[in-house]
Amino acid sequence: MGGGYFSNAGVFLIDALFGLYIFAVLLRFLFQLVRVDARQPLYRGVIKVTNPVLAPLRRHIPSVQGIDSASVLLLLTLQLVNTGLVALVVGVSPHLSGLVVVAVAELITKAVWVFMGAIIIQIVLSWIAPGTYNPMVDVIDAVAGPLLRPARELLPPIGGLDFSPMLAIIVLNLVLMLAVAPLRDFGYTLF
Repeated sequence: MGGGYFSNAGVFLIDALFGLYIFAVLLRFLFQLVRVDARQPLYRGVIKVTNPVLAPLRRHIPSVQGIDSASVLLLLTLQLVNTGLVALVVGVSPHLSGLVVVAVAELITKAVWVFMGAIIIQIVLSWIAPGTYNPMVDVIDAVAGPLLRPARELLPPIGGLDFSPMLAIIVLNLVLMLAVAPLRDFGYTLF
């Protein structure tokens, strides 16, 4: 049973190390997608961390219809390696097709969590510091905005209370439950 402790520690280390860089590349991709101002300090920091790998990739991989293909390829590659290493540490020999499906499901999960985190931070900021300016608030508004605008159209404020963030979080959770979880389970059947 002692091997379980080492494999758990190995999985944790792999997920932590890869997860941090995947998170940085995912933020860069999402910031470009929602058009965060590139002068924002957080965005500049993310660019600084991701440029050593992305700059050479961008020379060879062009953007397609405004989508940063180099970031997408890097995200998929990093998540494939992460998922493959975790599978090997726990003693599973995965098939490439299963790895790809599980990696895509994991990336979608991480993106959904970024959106949910932005919405929750926006809710908390509206309670503790409404109307104050901070460059970070602009970034959070840019990330949460594409989900909250349609939610506000469906559910306008009631009695001065905005329930649209709750609606957006419910929809994001349903996406995780009804789309991503079955996709991940299907990927595991291909292992």
